[in-house]
Amino acid sequence: MRSNLSLNNKLLIYKQIICPAMTYGIQIWGTSKNSNVNKFQAFQSINLRLLTNSPWYVSNRSLHKDLKLPTISELASNHYKKFHTNTINHSNPLISNLSSLSLPDNPIRRLKRKWPRDLLNT
Repeated sequence: MRSNLSLNNKLLIYKQIICPAMTYGIQIWGTSKNSNVNKFQAFQSINLRLLTNSPWYVSNRSLHKDLKLPTISELASNHYKKFHTNTINHSNPLISNLSSLSLPDNPIRRLKRKWPRDLLNT
């Protein structure tokens, strides 16, 4: 992006417009197949590279670290943990009881899919 905006303003626009639209419903789709999550990660990395006008040899990890932005998998884990604690502490007893339902610790899994509650352990 060849803009006269400062990096702080570009990041502010990214954080307030692009990031919320991209992470809508991440509590659910954050556990989808890795190839699907990688598409969102690639989109985020491309946007950060364009915002900072960084060259190709700067790693994506360095971009995330320098800009203090989490990766998509970290975002999914943080959002689900926050969602889970909000349901536990909810004033409505029907909602707060949802999280205390006894689910088996290691149910039989036929596929290698992740479940949303798997994000609590990461």
